[in-house]
Amino acid sequence: MFRDFLEALKEGLKKLAGSRLVTIGAAFTVMFCILIVKLFNLQIINGEYYLNEYIQKTEKEITTPGTRGNIYDMNGNILAYNQLAYIVTIQDTGKYKRSADMNAMLLELVTILDKHGEAVEGKFEVTINSNGDMVYTSASEAARKRFLRDYYGRKSVDELDDPEGKYPSAITAREAFEKRKESYGLNSMKDEKGNALIIPDDLALDIVNIRYTMGLTAYQKYATTPITSYVSEETVVDIKEHKAQLDGVGIEESTIRVYNDSIYFAPIIGYTGKVQEDQLEELKKSDPDYELTDVVGRTGIEASMELTLQGSKGKKTICVDNMGRIMEVLSETEASAGEDVYLTLDRDLQIGIYYLIEQELAGVLTSKIVNAGDEVNENRDSSKRLIPVKDAYFQLINNNVLNMSHFFAQDASQTEQAIAFKFTTSKDRIIQDIRNELYSESTTQLKDLPADMYAYMLYIKTYLQDPTIGILVTDDKMDKNDPSYLAWKDETISLRDFIYAGIANNWIDTTKLQIESKYSNADDIYSVLVEYVLENLQTDTKFYKKIYRYLINDNIITGRELCLALYDQGVLAYDQSQVDALRANGENYAYTFIKDKISKLELTPAQMALDPCTAGCVVTDVNTGEVRALVTYPSYDNNRLSGTMDSAYYSQLLEDLSNPLYNNATQTIKAPGSTFKPITAIAALEENVLSLTEKINCTGEFDIVKPTIKCWIYPGRHNEEDLVEAIQNSCNYFFAELGHRLSTDENGGYVQSLGLEKIRKYATMFGLDHTSGVEIAELSPKISTEDPERSVMGQGNHAYANVQLSRYAAALANRGTVFELSLIDKVTDSQGNLIEDYTPEVHSKIDIADTTWNTVQQGMRQVITNSSSKKIFDDLEIPIAGKTGTAQESNTRANHAFFISYGPFDNPDICVTVNIPYGYSSANAADLAKNVYRFYYGYTDLDYIQNTGALDVSNVDIRD
Repeated sequence: MFRDFLEALKEGLKKLAGSRLVTIGAAFTVMFCILIVKLFNLQIINGEYYLNEYIQKTEKEITTPGTRGNIYDMNGNILAYNQLAYIVTIQDTGKYKRSADMNAMLLELVTILDKHGEAVEGKFEVTINSNGDMVYTSASEAARKRFLRDYYGRKSVDELDDPEGKYPSAITAREAFEKRKESYGLNSMKDEKGNALIIPDDLALDIVNIRYTMGLTAYQKYATTPITSYVSEETVVDIKEHKAQLDGVGIEESTIRVYNDSIYFAPIIGYTGKVQEDQLEELKKSDPDYELTDVVGRTGIEASMELTLQGSKGKKTICVDNMGRIMEVLSETEASAGEDVYLTLDRDLQIGIYYLIEQELAGVLTSKIVNAGDEVNENRDSSKRLIPVKDAYFQLINNNVLNMSHFFAQDASQTEQAIAFKFTTSKDRIIQDIRNELYSESTTQLKDLPADMYAYMLYIKTYLQDPTIGILVTDDKMDKNDPSYLAWKDETISLRDFIYAGIANNWIDTTKLQIESKYSNADDIYSVLVEYVLENLQTDTKFYKKIYRYLINDNIITGRELCLALYDQGVLAYDQSQVDALRANGENYAYTFIKDKISKLELTPAQMALDPCTAGCVVTDVNTGEVRALVTYPSYDNNRLSGTMDSAYYSQLLEDLSNPLYNNATQTIKAPGSTFKPITAIAALEENVLSLTEKINCTGEFDIVKPTIKCWIYPGRHNEEDLVEAIQNSCNYFFAELGHRLSTDENGGYVQSLGLEKIRKYATMFGLDHTSGVEIAELSPKISTEDPERSVMGQGNHAYANVQLSRYAAALANRGTVFELSLIDKVTDSQGNLIEDYTPEVHSKIDIADTTWNTVQQGMRQVITNSSSKKIFDDLEIPIAGKTGTAQESNTRANHAFFISYGPFDNPDICVTVNIPYGYSSANAADLAKNVYRFYYGYTDLDYIQNTGALDVSNVDIRD
């Protein structure tokens, strides 16, 4: 039986072996075994290797910045250094495929930042100012257009304002924001329940800023994008706690640039920031490692010494996957520190002079503010102008000392609410009056309008010409011979008629207006334009200021109310007794109150932005050309601009009427007035048109040229005087005669160009034909090219900066060595080892007779000892020589005040030059210089200066 079973089995196997199914089954079995082995090999034995091979890797190089070098003053006081800080960064990890998801994450992020008072920083050059308006933060119109070029994704600003109108430059900051807000989908956000989500403008702007900035670096997904400057530890903790909801958001250690004594040194040291494209091109010529994301010196010493201060970059070679994630670090080189820069400036001297300037300006203001109206200046010349107190009240609004928007806030005080009510009711009436004027067929010429309506009409024209509006072409693009243009300049046309003329002359860009038909007639276009203007005036805060001007003038809003608002808004430290006194008393008390606050510097000249509110002072070592102090007032806090800029603060600085970003020692160029006369004296002696002993009879009026030149003493006269006495008396007649002689050729013929050529020759000898040499931004000087008789007196079209006059004064003091001035003392490595010792270059030597030097220096000494200036300097412990100067630029503003000097007279160490734009009298500049000398030579100390209020203004009447 068993044998039968085996036979049957054999027979079955034979049949099975002959079957094709067996062959197929065997083949599949073998293949399955191979597959098992392969899978084991792929997943278990070599799984990690094949996973890495599968991921697409790209090798990238990341650079890390070196530590920036420090900046010190001449005595080793640290002025700029680096501090470890945390910043918030973001990286596109690819997780957020939908724009809505990205927006939701960013909304959570900016809400956290806003809760902790942190500002988002980026490349979207729009911010919200203190009045709630959206404004550009671009430093200039050219910068705004570069921003718009990037905004539209164009390669050149030349592509803006294309014929199709796709890339207009006439776009407001609000419009730029709204377009991005729409394109990023912020208008269609919904909450968890599907309801429409309304995002406040400040948070929406933060989101737009982040997304816009990320878009500019989208090609570097593996790199993080900083979106804040340094943040607090509380912010760091809060973000880390929400890490799961904030994919791609990180906290990184960084360094921030910190500036000590920032207000006093900011205009010299400058600040750092993201490199601009034009700056990048220049830097790459010296170091190809610079990149668009680098933080570099943007202004001041930080910029001019960039290659010295910037350390060498570290480099890290990495592998990133196709999503930009870092997979492996292949190699790494450490960054190295930059070198340290020592300035020639003396910290205490710089600080002390800043306070002295502020005190001098406050003294001038308090002496000029009067409790009277505009009529007080009728028939007054520029040196005698006064400041109506209502001008001071208005500046509280005009210069944003008071926040207009807070008058309407929910927590506004009763005083603020009263101001808001008066403003609102007046605004509605005024806009209706404007409507009536613009639609009236019986038009009124500009010159015949009431003062307030005249101002409103001028404003509307300016508004239509604003680059962000661009409806009316600017004056330079109008036909200067057109009757309507000429009538506007003569004020013999109404705004209504002028706009109609503009429509006819194609000065109106109708594409900016919502006109239904391209075949509309002039009346249709005019009507649409007027309605556009009236609608926008309703929310235009610049126009609001025009309204406030006349509400204050008309006593509708009173000075007392505005002074009370200073306490309500925290501008002044709260003082119940003062508040009670303001409430109990009338406008006379408000007048004394505001003068008192200016005198005590609780309201500074910079805040008031009245004339004068700016000044500059330079102190130079006359024997070395090293600048010991270069002070400009007012200034700013460069800590808030460095690294990632505080856009709102920068916007505030741009709007500040005292121009704190403008260096009054290097960038304010004015005619130097009589401070130029020593050069003329030297030219006259060296060109032999005057002898040392010759006397000229001043009759009070030089009538050889037309119009005649009156000496300041006219109708009096100086009578006969020699050159020393002429310098002492600053006699215009005497110097006009010298100018005429310099313009007379050897045959006795009068040749203006000859005189101007000689003026240029001697001005050039003293370096006035080029910038001073200091290592910060400086405007180029201009030697006069007209009217030699007036040019020799520092009039004509001369234009020099204070620092250029300082080099000139130094050459007068040292008898002819003209330096290229310098702010740099030395450069060391981070360990203090000397790398380079800077010595100011000698530009030239002036080779003139010793008798010429003696005469001019004696004349300058007698300015101090024998002239009307004697009363100012009688109590000065140091013997100095100097020259005053006054220059008139406008009939409606005060004169500019100048003073150049050096001391001690017999063995000079330093020269001190002062300029006070719209400073009334050179006596004010001289008084400031006297206090600088007293401080420099130790007769007053810094502590005393810092605790002093407004200086008493000299009552000396210096006429020059």
